[in-house]
Amino acid sequence: MKTLTLLVLLGVAAPAMAQKLSVPQLLEMARRERDSPRFAEALTASLGAAEIKKGVAVLGEGPDFLWAVESAAPPTLYVDDEPVANMIRLGSTNLWFHAGLLQTGTSHAFHYLTGDTRFGGRNDVAAFGPDSYAKPGVPQGTLSDKLVHTSKIYDGMQSDYWIYVPAQYDPKIPAALMVWQDGSSFTQRDGASRLANVTDNVIHQKRVPVVIHVMINPGTIGERRLRSIQYDTVSDRYPRYLRDEILPEVYARYNIRRDAYSRGIAGQSSGGICAFNAAWQQPDQFSRVLSRIGSFTSIQWRFGQPNLADNIEGGNVYPNKVRKETKRNMRVWLEDGSEDLENDHGSWPLQNIQLANSLKLRGYDFRFSFGAGTHSTARGNAELPEALTWLWRDYDPAKAEQVYAMEAAEKAKPLFRVRIYNRE
Repeated sequence: MKTLTLLVLLGVAAPAMAQKLSVPQLLEMARRERDSPRFAEALTASLGAAEIKKGVAVLGEGPDFLWAVESAAPPTLYVDDEPVANMIRLGSTNLWFHAGLLQTGTSHAFHYLTGDTRFGGRNDVAAFGPDSYAKPGVPQGTLSDKLVHTSKIYDGMQSDYWIYVPAQYDPKIPAALMVWQDGSSFTQRDGASRLANVTDNVIHQKRVPVVIHVMINPGTIGERRLRSIQYDTVSDRYPRYLRDEILPEVYARYNIRRDAYSRGIAGQSSGGICAFNAAWQQPDQFSRVLSRIGSFTSIQWRFGQPNLADNIEGGNVYPNKVRKETKRNMRVWLEDGSEDLENDHGSWPLQNIQLANSLKLRGYDFRFSFGAGTHSTARGNAELPEALTWLWRDYDPAKAEQVYAMEAAEKAKPLFRVRIYNRE
């Protein structure tokens, strides 16, 4: 109290806590009062003082992005390994900023250079396009409350799931369906995935049919988490769990089409191989697959066990299964990045590349989106409108089946090849 009284008597105002501002607000403020202490305070509050000090601070909305960093020497900003700008110093402080544009519908990486010293930066900065934001005049769907299922196939395992129903759903007309693994990752409208916004927009634009999304979490038995057992095991157990336990509960609530032509399945990381496995094991249930940073590695692979029943296949077998086994009628979007994981289970980038080549050699209808990202959902989330549109392209509700064929543009392209870039 004495300190506050002294400040008042001396005529010194205690600084107010600056509020976080949106990117458009910050850009407008930068245009009007860039040299004002108020802008520096707003920039710090919005991008985070700790993040600015570490050199990882960035904020974007659509193509508009702001970077801020603390540095004694003038820093140069590099985006996707290309020099973009010399940062602008704010007054006589060590705070620097830059406002610029990034290509949307993908992810980016940045870092700084002062002299010959590289510092700070981040990989996997998602740049969302307009279809990832809620738009005026576009009707919004509704998300159910959390539902809980107790499994018989998995011996009492409990799983949470949610159902997203588009505004255009008509109970008299059976809707298409997509099942999303790690479902809670997709429930927040303005969260990392933005699935609800994307769904509303692409259905409103008639680029995708009326599709109901089932978002299901991996299950638990007591304290035991079964995610890897469910997702990384190559068998028909998880697909049967969806077909015989989860989907009948959805059918009881909504009018859903039963043909594989009208059904898709999606996942990321272990959920990516899980989605592929479900369609592979049951092509009569799912024909459209979205796999992002898919774990086509040996996480659940077991071999040489004394009890033969304990020998199980893992996701690492799929590149060769696709080449050797009967072709399935599947349309597949794969996404991964060159900096994805490499560990004792395998190489995520190399396995995804090999799977893409296997799909190409067998004439599958597939798309492989490969960037420079890590084991992150940023790129997959940013390109979600494009991926859903591609998966559901040429959908005809009057049909119940279609034989998928590789696009002519893909046929004309060579196989994917690897070049070592990070060793002398």
